[in-house]
Amino acid sequence: MRLIYVLDALVICSWLVGASGAAISNAKVAHLAAVAMVALLWIAVLSLKGARQSQILGVGSDEYKRVLEASLLTAGLVAISVLAIGEPLRAELVLLGVLPGMVTICLERWLLRRILHFRARRGAVLSRVVVVGAANDISYLVRQIRNKSASVYEVVAAVEDTGTSLQLPGVFVSYNFDDLDSLIEAHGADAVMVAGQLQAGSAAVQNLGWDLEATGTELILASSLTNVAGPRIKLRPVEGLPLIHVDPPSFTGTRWWIKRLIDVVLSTVALVVLCPLLGVIAVAVYLDSPGPVIFAQRRVGKAGEGFVMYKFRTMVADAEQRLDELKNFNEGAGPLFKLHQDPRVTRVGTFLRKFSLDELPQIFNVLRGDMSLVGPRPPLRNEVEAYEYRTFRRLLIRPGLTGLWQVNGRSDLSWEESVRLDLYYVENWSVLGDVIIMWHTFKAMVRPAGAY
Repeated sequence: MRLIYVLDALVICSWLVGASGAAISNAKVAHLAAVAMVALLWIAVLSLKGARQSQILGVGSDEYKRVLEASLLTAGLVAISVLAIGEPLRAELVLLGVLPGMVTICLERWLLRRILHFRARRGAVLSRVVVVGAANDISYLVRQIRNKSASVYEVVAAVEDTGTSLQLPGVFVSYNFDDLDSLIEAHGADAVMVAGQLQAGSAAVQNLGWDLEATGTELILASSLTNVAGPRIKLRPVEGLPLIHVDPPSFTGTRWWIKRLIDVVLSTVALVVLCPLLGVIAVAVYLDSPGPVIFAQRRVGKAGEGFVMYKFRTMVADAEQRLDELKNFNEGAGPLFKLHQDPRVTRVGTFLRKFSLDELPQIFNVLRGDMSLVGPRPPLRNEVEAYEYRTFRRLLIRPGLTGLWQVNGRSDLSWEESVRLDLYYVENWSVLGDVIIMWHTFKAMVRPAGAY
């Protein structure tokens, strides 16, 4: 934590001093004081926005969001002061100081996150936790922590309070709630995480919080609101009763139009920039095997409406006709058909699939409005016919060229995990989240996993 304070301060001071170089060289005391005040304001706003809270460090996009919000608020306050005061404040402090400094702080946090993940692979974590709750809740929570938050939390022990058999590799499991204090001490835990409803009821959570006060151990409650992210959850205490308000997901309004504008602009730019590459791939597909260069397939889009999705052909021309003879060898999850070694895939197709280059023609679908750059995976009609009730929520927004499924393993995902990721995106999408997913997609293309 202290390292983050120091690094933030160094970045802020460096950019503000650099933006005010001319004035400082003339040793204007008033301007030096103004620069110092802006630096202190920026550091304070970062703290007020919670950009250094341990709960958000190392995982998710909330850390970056708070840095951006705090920096833009600082820029706004400085801009207003420039208009109101003039000298000694200058517009350069915003244009050449705060705005590029904001990007640098995000880069600093990204680098720290990489270091944190590197250390996590060698056993270093921010918090060691003991998980308490029912068997199913504990298993799900531990699995998600190991998959998504391994650099932040390490589950060192668990207390299963219903007496059900629970097996967690590498984790000591107790079935006696009275063992909690000794487990915390024995494993050096600094947090207790409650997974779902305790058998003893809500009073047990309150009593647990009181018991942990003396030890300085943090109490963390895992929300039972599956797939609902923090920004949609608001706590409103009414007469001592903490009520949780859940905002509905957003599928209209300004953010929705911004998402569409980004789709149009970036897809247009991508088509112009990638035109030579698209030409090279088209020639390679044409020369590799007989058949059309583009594979057109009916998919299901927003609100269940069908559309034609385009891809570079990666299989032999009669692949659809040969599907029946391979169905008994299906290795895909749920209603998906996948084979690690599909004999219908061509030589060029193998390369294109590995680096997701076969998906590039879908940029035309994005420009047309059939798809978005980021969204749920575009399903086939037979997949939709096998959907359960909740799975239909995938169709509330346009399917994506990429998405959480693309950057979390693709074909290596189970059907349940693929659905969960898509539903999470539908419920909690944001413009900044889309940008982060696109960045992770680029990394996934460079270092592919689960693509075949």
